[in-house]
Amino acid sequence: MKKIITLLILSFLALSCSSKKEGNMIVQGQIKGLKKGTLYLQKMKDTNLISVDSINLLGNDTFILTDNIESPVIYYLTFDGNTTNKRILFFGEKGTITINDNVKQFGLNPKISGSKNQELLDNFNKIKKRFQDERLEFIKKDFEAKKANDKDLQTQLEKDYQQLTKRRVLFTTNFALSNADSEVAPYIALTEMYDASLKMLDTVNNSLTDKIKNSDYGKRFQKYLKEIKEKE
Repeated sequence: MKKIITLLILSFLALSCSSKKEGNMIVQGQIKGLKKGTLYLQKMKDTNLISVDSINLLGNDTFILTDNIESPVIYYLTFDGNTTNKRILFFGEKGTITINDNVKQFGLNPKISGSKNQELLDNFNKIKKRFQDERLEFIKKDFEAKKANDKDLQTQLEKDYQQLTKRRVLFTTNFALSNADSEVAPYIALTEMYDASLKMLDTVNNSLTDKIKNSDYGKRFQKYLKEIKEKE
C-alpha cells in the first residue's frame, strides 16, 4: 500500500513539473541586501504594465524569473517590501540574462549581461548622458544670462543649443542606422527620435532588416511612421 501511495505522489509531482511554464528567457541574479519582499518581472502590454513572473524572497537575495518571449522588448525588474517606486529597466531576449544589483541603490547602476540589445542600449545611453549633461549646462548658462539681462549671450546660447539638438538627432539617427539588424534600432527611433525629420525616420526604417521590421518594435515603428504621414 505504501508503495502505491509513493508511486502516486511521484506521478503527481512529475505531472506538476511537466506542466510548469518553461520560459525561453531566464532572468537570474542577485539583489544584495534584499532579504524580504516580492520581486516582479514585468513588461508593457498595450499601455499596461503587467507582471509575467514573480518570486517571494525570504532571507535569500538570489532569484530566477522566466518568460516566453517572441521578440526582444524592454522588461522591468521591480519589487515591494524594502522600498517602492524603484525598478531596473533592461532589454529582454531569448537566453539567460544575469542582473546583479543592491537594495540600497536599486536601479541606479545594475550590472546586466546576456542581452546583446542591452549592450547596445548601454553604449547608446553613455553618449546620451553626455548630451543630457550639456543640455543642463545650457539651461544653467541661459538662466544666468537672463538674470544678467545679457541679450547677446542669450542669442548665442540659443544658437549653440540648436546645434546641440542637431548633433543629438544626428548621433541618434546614425546609431540606429549602424545597428539596423538589432531590435534596439526601432526602439531608439521610437523613444529618442521624437524631434527628427520624417526623412530621417524613413531612412532608419528603410535600413532595418526584414527580421527587425517584423519584430515588436519594428512593427510599432512602422505604425508610428504611417500615423505621421497620414497627418501631413
